[in-house]
Amino acid sequence: MSVTRRQVLSSVLGLSAVADAAAGSRTTQASPAGFFTLDRRDERWWLVTPQGQPFFSLGLNHIDPASLHYPENIHIWREKYGGSTVRWIQESVAPNLNRWGFNTVGWVQEVTVRKWRHSRPFTNDEYRALGMPFCHLLPFMESHQWEQHTRHFDFRSREWEEWAEYVARSHCAELSEDRNLIGYFYSDCPTWTHERPENAWRGPIFDPELLGSPAGRRELAELALRYYRTTHDAVRRHDPRHLILGDRYEANAPLAMEVVEAALGYVDVLSFQDFRSPGQHLSQWHSKTGKPVLLADAAGIERPAPVEGFVPNNGRWYADVLEELRRNPGCVGFHLCGAYQRNKARRRGLLDELERPDEAQLALIAEANRQTSQWVRDQS
Repeated sequence: MSVTRRQVLSSVLGLSAVADAAAGSRTTQASPAGFFTLDRRDERWWLVTPQGQPFFSLGLNHIDPASLHYPENIHIWREKYGGSTVRWIQESVAPNLNRWGFNTVGWVQEVTVRKWRHSRPFTNDEYRALGMPFCHLLPFMESHQWEQHTRHFDFRSREWEEWAEYVARSHCAELSEDRNLIGYFYSDCPTWTHERPENAWRGPIFDPELLGSPAGRRELAELALRYYRTTHDAVRRHDPRHLILGDRYEANAPLAMEVVEAALGYVDVLSFQDFRSPGQHLSQWHSKTGKPVLLADAAGIERPAPVEGFVPNNGRWYADVLEELRRNPGCVGFHLCGAYQRNKARRRGLLDELERPDEAQLALIAEANRQTSQWVRDQS
């Protein structure tokens, strides 16, 4: 007799938990009043501001002051901003994001060296200097598909539980009262059942060949459930208020339903990176799960990227994707894989190293953001 994924998850989670999670009938927040939350209004999912207004997150990712620390531009950093990241945020980042129509900082960490870890996150004082909504990534596991150095955690170990508790204690305790915080991401493109050539040495978190049997699917469901329950509980011990945005799955890599289904009861949104067909994929995932979905990292860029030189963001692609996402009743936002200012590793950004804006693409991006903001106002 065949065993369905639903039966596997039901045996692990309990049938009622699976049904509630799939219906997306609640958030994980114990105390959402006065903070960002979610609501379904007229058959559409919305983020909801602390003031109770519908909110579609228009975010920019990858905002790193190190882009102004090259020998050729450090004079700007010193003379214009006095060597202060807070001043740079207040005088450059926040005004420009508002001018370009972004309403969210999606994720600040940036590429440093290709295939290595991203830069540091903002401090609490730096987030406060923004004066606008933002999301924050919790480094529970470093199983990013672009990173080649870090081994996997054993999610069944006591050490894993202690690490999850430490991460939540060190990050969430300080952010738990911030009303501009939308919610927490986890890993960026975790390699649950896939790998990339640069990290083939460690392999995926779970061997995809085992998914050919009910026992293997049950094992993955149990492992993923332990991961999501441990991280959820650690966050909620220190912050009952903010949304959990979960892992930012790679939509164009294998993603086992056992992983997603295990997450459903422990995250509030399903978040994805997608550089190919984001409108199509997000619509499919919302239809499969009933959960709100977020395009957490995407950009229209030239493929393959040239070996040398810089690659601009495609503003027309951005506008077209936003238009498609507005038709998805489950989509609550789009965060552009910027960056704010280009560096020599990512090689693209809305500003160059001398702070000169990419006027042609920014005009398209800003107009798309303006149209989307007007669309949100029309729904109010």
